[in-house]
Amino acid sequence: MANDKIGRPSKERKALLRGQVSTLLWNGRIETTLAKAKSTARVAEKIITLAIRTFEDTVKVLKEVKGADGKKVKTEVLNDGPKKLAARRKIMSYVYDLQEQRKPKESITAYKTRIEGINHPIIEKIFNVYAPKYAERAKQSGQGGGYTRVVKLGLRRGDAAEMAIVELV
Repeated sequence: MANDKIGRPSKERKALLRGQVSTLLWNGRIETTLAKAKSTARVAEKIITLAIRTFEDTVKVLKEVKGADGKKVKTEVLNDGPKKLAARRKIMSYVYDLQEQRKPKESITAYKTRIEGINHPIIEKIFNVYAPKYAERAKQSGQGGGYTRVVKLGLRRGDAAEMAIVELV
């Protein structure tokens, strides 16, 4: 599957995989053809592994912030360490920047307060949700990898393409 061309030129293939990996990491599962599913799972595994190896790399920094009364107050802030920052940038260069969507019947003010301070929600989800979850899973089971599952669905009606679901385990 490493050299699976999926019947497309390289630019189209790379864009398709970027989109599918982004959607998989955002939603947790996608339905696609078997060849695309295997290629998508392979790339998603690598991204999650990179996040797992670096998600704990943080540095405490003292920062001066203006308080409510207008005076400068020193506060301790957690910043990304060099390894995590490099991994974050590498993942950001591959994954499309999907934004948080407004939920049905959610007010605009509630939506704005929910997304306040989050510039790249998919990257935050990878580092704050998936990386700790799969790191804990790796400690318990004693092995890494296996973050995705490809389930065959059968043939698609119309062109008889082999269909599959890719999901995060």
